[in-house]
Amino acid sequence: MYVEGKQPQLPDDRDYRKLFGLDIYLTPVFVISSITIVVFVVGALVFQEAATEVFSNTRGWLTTNLDWFFMIAANLVLLFCLYVALSPLGRVRLGGRDAKPEYTNLTWLAMLFAAGVGIGLLFFGVAEPVYYFQQPPLGITPKTEEAATVGIAATVFHWGLHGWAIYGVVGLALGFFAYNKGLPFTIRSAFYPLFGDRVWGWPGHIIDTFAIFAGLFGLATSLGLGVQQVTSGFNYLFHIPANNTTMVVLIVVITSIALISVLTGIQVGIKRLSQFNILLAFLLLLAVILLGPTRYNFRSIFAVLGSYFAKIVPLSNWIGREDTGFLRDWTTFYWAWWFAWAPFVGTFIARVSKGRTVREFVVFVLLLPTLLCLLWFGTFGGTAFYQHTVEGYTGVTENIAAWKLEIARYGL
Repeated sequence: MYVEGKQPQLPDDRDYRKLFGLDIYLTPVFVISSITIVVFVVGALVFQEAATEVFSNTRGWLTTNLDWFFMIAANLVLLFCLYVALSPLGRVRLGGRDAKPEYTNLTWLAMLFAAGVGIGLLFFGVAEPVYYFQQPPLGITPKTEEAATVGIAATVFHWGLHGWAIYGVVGLALGFFAYNKGLPFTIRSAFYPLFGDRVWGWPGHIIDTFAIFAGLFGLATSLGLGVQQVTSGFNYLFHIPANNTTMVVLIVVITSIALISVLTGIQVGIKRLSQFNILLAFLLLLAVILLGPTRYNFRSIFAVLGSYFAKIVPLSNWIGREDTGFLRDWTTFYWAWWFAWAPFVGTFIARVSKGRTVREFVVFVLLLPTLLCLLWFGTFGGTAFYQHTVEGYTGVTENIAAWKLEIARYGL
């Protein structure tokens, strides 16, 4: 069992096994996960229609029957992060008192932002606010000025404090036990206070295996949505066929770029890619602000800021809600999506956060990304609403209506 003040015992080589006599030591986690993932992917490819029905039914059952669980978990995680930041625990430094940050604040923020959100901002930056404009939460009248403001605020709600708190709590736990207690960067290390040295046995193997599967489903969702968007963009600009072949090629290219960045290490590949990513995002955001309806967008941003904090409590509640479609199809799905990504992103956040205090960690991981999401959705969503309400452009709303029909067709 874990005893406060006692230095945890690390596993030894006896916890590892050779596979087929090769000189590569493999943990049971690697063996079980690899075999199961291969079987899972091959089965999904061979039996596509059956797999689609199973995934759709499973998603529907989870969001319908476990909505209360995801809502409670997300709320508690956010409150916990705020508590540790405001309490004396906020002065604890990851790596010990003398630890120094490895990255500048701007580079650190760039890596956090690039790891936490990606092409989802482009996909949902316009689509989600407009969707809520047509079908708003909390019983608000559709297609009104209030629906437009709350639509953007509800989008920020899904991409703001709650989601980043889910990443943050995993990153904090791993950062503390890795840098302050000398444990390895695996999810099982966060459970050391509960299981003690047993985390090096099968309890830990099960935890890490589930973490790998969570990351797999989170990646599949993000990559799937992102590749569909890029494929549609190439089709619109260059008339490249928007078919499965194009999407497979894009997945291979994107995966190759990610692999190269990983192989070159955090200090080179991931660091440079993150800086380039946030630079492009900032330039795109600046261009839309300056070239679009600038005054309207700034009014939208401030209106959304007030609406976000005014609606965060009712949007966080699940009891007595009449807008169950919004609650289950959007909020519950989002929290499940964030939780699925948490083992992967939380581990990365922990790796780049050595030398930061807990309070500094919470500010950079929760508050600053939420502020950036507010600026992003306020700008892109505001521009879409300006085009619709002032200029009379209906292309976006028509596309969203078609998207809603496509979602309904697949039973999502």
